[in-house]
Amino acid sequence: MSPTSYDPTSHLLLTPEDREAPARVTRLRELGIGEAPIPEFDDFARRLAQTTGAPYAMVNFIDEHRQYFAGLYAPGSDRAVELGPAQSSPQVGRVMARDHGYCPHVVVRRKALVLEDVCDYPRFAGNPVVDEIGIRSYLGAPLIDRTGMALGTVCVVAQEPRPWGRQGLETIKSMAAELVEQIHRREQGA
Repeated sequence: MSPTSYDPTSHLLLTPEDREAPARVTRLRELGIGEAPIPEFDDFARRLAQTTGAPYAMVNFIDEHRQYFAGLYAPGSDRAVELGPAQSSPQVGRVMARDHGYCPHVVVRRKALVLEDVCDYPRFAGNPVVDEIGIRSYLGAPLIDRTGMALGTVCVVAQEPRPWGRQGLETIKSMAAELVEQIHRREQGA
């Protein structure tokens, strides 16, 4: 295999370098988010799932080594839940390695990402969440705060391909902007 070939076992092709991670960690600590579940973010994730019709929705903050879902909504629940490690059925927990999933790409690119079927994109099809959780579709947007820092993402995922289209893209971007405003209100103590 040549060095430029796609290698699904190579994390170099899957996870982008994130030079802002140390500054992001500092900003997240200032805001008091990214280390524990936040009920308002769980509520937001529930509303995001309902709005998009997706089974999973997350409010995700990313540091140098991991992703933390401070807001999480999963199927079969009328509220956000803390799910354990993968069992016989696919499940999502609050913590995920930085090299799993697509949110690190959104944060580094600072742009929304629409993957109607991740298997259509060799760069993304080899991501561990495809085999471990069965993720086939992703829609996410960055949370860029008033300082210009990309704090994390809001995203939805599904276990089958989804035609998100332009409407899905506009929805996720709009909801990301709404959550950034909520974060700013929290920061101001309002």
